[in-house]
Amino acid sequence: MTAAAILGIAGPELTADERGFLPVVQPWGFILFGRNIVDREQLSALTASLRHTVGRDVPILIDQEGGRVERMGPPHWPHYLPALDQMAVARDPLRAQWLRNRLIAHDLHAVGIDVNCAPLGDLVEQETHPILLNRLYGGVPKEVADAARVAAAAMLEGGVLPVLKHIPGYGRAHVDSHLEPARVTASAEALRARDFAPFRALRDIRIGMTAHAIYEAIDPDAPATLSAPVIGLIREEIGFDGLLMTDDIGMEALSGTLESRAAKAIAAGCDLVLHSNGNFEEMVRVTETVGQMSAEAERRGDAALAQRRPPEPIDAVQLRAELEALTGRG
Repeated sequence: MTAAAILGIAGPELTADERGFLPVVQPWGFILFGRNIVDREQLSALTASLRHTVGRDVPILIDQEGGRVERMGPPHWPHYLPALDQMAVARDPLRAQWLRNRLIAHDLHAVGIDVNCAPLGDLVEQETHPILLNRLYGGVPKEVADAARVAAAAMLEGGVLPVLKHIPGYGRAHVDSHLEPARVTASAEALRARDFAPFRALRDIRIGMTAHAIYEAIDPDAPATLSAPVIGLIREEIGFDGLLMTDDIGMEALSGTLESRAAKAIAAGCDLVLHSNGNFEEMVRVTETVGQMSAEAERRGDAALAQRRPPEPIDAVQLRAELEALTGRG
């Protein structure tokens, strides 16, 4: 059985506590951050160690969007333009988007990472908070959906599963949900016509991440991650039947204890709870709370993992040169 959790670990190698705990609890996956990364050799050893410790080909996730959200960066890996800047300057934005994400997947797969928390389906709005703004692809729903589709396809070709975020759309949030709750006051009609549109178009992506935003027209009391009405809308109206993970359960957009947050997320209909900070005591508390994945969550997880495949061969040097030519960087 598999715990309904994705866990972060404390540092660049497993601690004794983690080595004893993780094989017993068997989280669905792990997520890595800058604190876990030194260089290519160390990172490859860490991903192999995680899989050896739990005794299976466990999914290993990262947030490697490129731009401001890069857990792997110079000097060992390249830096990318923020996504919104690249979309604006590239002579062929969709080709550049494919190249960027295919190269990112190439670097991830080479060190044993097989799930990337991207692409984003959120839309640029006047009120979009700067913490999110330049990570987005634009403000026109179809153009954003097309860019996200290209990114997801590039990752899959590179042997990396994409994670669609932040469902059902976080672009109208004008605060940083790492620090405080975001409230979206738009009408249900406006949300359906605009915010939800990219996610409807991308609903066949097999893994998604919730937004920690309160959609007052749908549920004025709880953020999407903890809201049965919003999760129901994601499943039924948007039509997303993939594996649904929370954004980080430790973010200050959510109130209450970790146990309360985790329990409410599962009760609302999320398949997995993401706990990122690597705090061992918190990790134990969260996994005890969420318990094992439901049969339906297991089905969705299996469908996602069935998409894992070896990467298609590429000439990374050639593709990087093409990307630099398209964006005027070199």
